[in-house]
Amino acid sequence: MLRHAFARVLCAIVASASAGVVQQSGAQTSAEATTPSFASAQELAARGRLDKALTQLNELAAQSPEPAGVERLRGIIFYQREQFREAVEAFSKAEIQDPNDRESVEMHGVSLFRLGRGAEAIPYLEKAHAAVERANIDPNYVLAICYADAQRYDDSRHAFAAQYGFPPDSAQAYLLAGRMFLRRELRDQAGAQATKALELDASLPLAHELLGEVALAGGDLPGAIHEFEAERKIDPLNPDLYDRLGDAYLRSGDYTRAQIALDRAVLLEPNSTGPYILLGETFLKLNQPIEALHYLVRAAQMDPSNYITHNLLAQAYKATGQPDEANREFRIAVNLQNNGASSARER
Repeated sequence: MLRHAFARVLCAIVASASAGVVQQSGAQTSAEATTPSFASAQELAARGRLDKALTQLNELAAQSPEPAGVERLRGIIFYQREQFREAVEAFSKAEIQDPNDRESVEMHGVSLFRLGRGAEAIPYLEKAHAAVERANIDPNYVLAICYADAQRYDDSRHAFAAQYGFPPDSAQAYLLAGRMFLRRELRDQAGAQATKALELDASLPLAHELLGEVALAGGDLPGAIHEFEAERKIDPLNPDLYDRLGDAYLRSGDYTRAQIALDRAVLLEPNSTGPYILLGETFLKLNQPIEALHYLVRAAQMDPSNYITHNLLAQAYKATGQPDEANREFRIAVNLQNNGASSARER
């Protein structure tokens, strides 16, 4: 996700450096032969020819004095190649050359974050934001995550709130932080933030849903159902809510209520595969495999890469006396699951 999230930052820095080359070129004498090489490296980097650009930049870096902007661009290229240690070193040199280079300071922090050194990244990200207000929201997100990992939850909430323009201690800010904390598997903190959001605004949509998700993640099915039903009174047309409610009822063994909730989810959002898969599983639990096939085939058509769908299809075909189809779907499920595990290991 972060690779895409920072593409805009990197493009902005590349464009900024390119503009700087143009501005400096008019002031340089003919004896200064470094500008064309730097401009060439800049152009190569912009075209995605990173190896050739880096070769030229390394030659420039060996000069004394080193031309301005070289280390920043080297850092950008290292970052794009996911060589984060080298990126940190390059951005550090760029900061020494120009203490006001806030882009290098910012990307120094981001590179440390990508190395899993969030606590070290915080001062750089804070410094970059103190220098000038930016429209780009991505560094706020990284800073908020670093704060969360450092257990600085109030600071994390304030950074998330700044990302969306919320008052830092508003109900919306607490709810946003809670959702982000749940993504980081900080369930207790997510629940505390959602509870505080409801204290500030008892009718705030999505707060009870978040509490339900926290309860569901912790295996508290009665608690999850209670919160999802409370959310339904506030936001009765939320399709995701009915998906989560149906899942909770399914896990608790109340298949009739699960079917009702999931039917509502499908009606409100017919293009989401989740409710179809859960309906297929629900009908299998109800010993109605023909009905299950109806929903599972639809889910497989919408997303053929979900191994869970194919595994359930195999069960449904087996229950309806279609062993060839069942074996086919089981093989597909195993292949998809193995490929997914291989991809995860490669990442």
